[in-house]
Amino acid sequence: MNTTRRNLLGLAGLAPFVTLAAYMQRAEAEGYRFGNSEEEAYELAYKAHENLMTYPGLNMHGAEEIAMLCYDGMTMLDLVGPQYFFASMMGAKVHLVTKDPTLAPIMGDTGFAIVPTLSVDDCPEDLDILFVPGGTMGTVRVMEDTDWIDFVADRGARAKHVTSVCTGSLILGQAGLLDGKRATSHWATRHLLPEFGATEVNARVVRDGNVTTGAGVSAGLDFALALLAQIRGEPYAKAIQLQAEYAPEPPLAAGTPETIDPELSDPMHEMFATALFAMKEASKNRRT
Repeated sequence: MNTTRRNLLGLAGLAPFVTLAAYMQRAEAEGYRFGNSEEEAYELAYKAHENLMTYPGLNMHGAEEIAMLCYDGMTMLDLVGPQYFFASMMGAKVHLVTKDPTLAPIMGDTGFAIVPTLSVDDCPEDLDILFVPGGTMGTVRVMEDTDWIDFVADRGARAKHVTSVCTGSLILGQAGLLDGKRATSHWATRHLLPEFGATEVNARVVRDGNVTTGAGVSAGLDFALALLAQIRGEPYAKAIQLQAEYAPEPPLAAGTPETIDPELSDPMHEMFATALFAMKEASKNRRT
């Protein structure tokens, strides 16, 4: 194998589908071919990569510019799930964007931090995807922050895809990006969407024009796959879904208010009362 091929595979040739180590481990367990030497293994992986590139409708490479908002108090799974799929788009640049020019770690609402990669001042002006995660009081603080809302409104006005998961849709609405749009949000906040000029839809993923919104937290995985299929083609999205082994089988039927006992869903909803009140109050100052 020539040096160029070997370097490509060593750095990125297998991304986003599998790492060589993971491929070889599974191959050995399940009887797949992976070669009798490191050279043969690299050659086999390289050929598999080339074969995937010829699959009908599979757009392997791109150059998307993706900005994902990072703010204190956000729900990390809202961001981390979609980030996995976005980062699996070969050639895409995924920016974790913060207001802080020092790129200090951002603390999520469950007590762990993530390190941003770019400040708002350095964020590309023309984006392929603008993504906003949700939260509770952290989301409220963003909704009340004119600098953040200015940024979302500015980038959202030009982005090819304006997107969110969970209560991130309310931030889009606060920036005036949901007027006349069908959208979804976390089940506890979905009823607030009309306050932001949107029509609420009870669905995991809702697409209206260039706006795609996902429901609460775990719906970010469904959202990201749907967007990935739209941008890179369904075969590419299926390949990444397989890579992630995303085949959910929840052990309990309690993921929506309709599938859980009212004795549990009612108090769960009421627990969000403080955040819901603050979000509705913030909507009075939304952009139009």
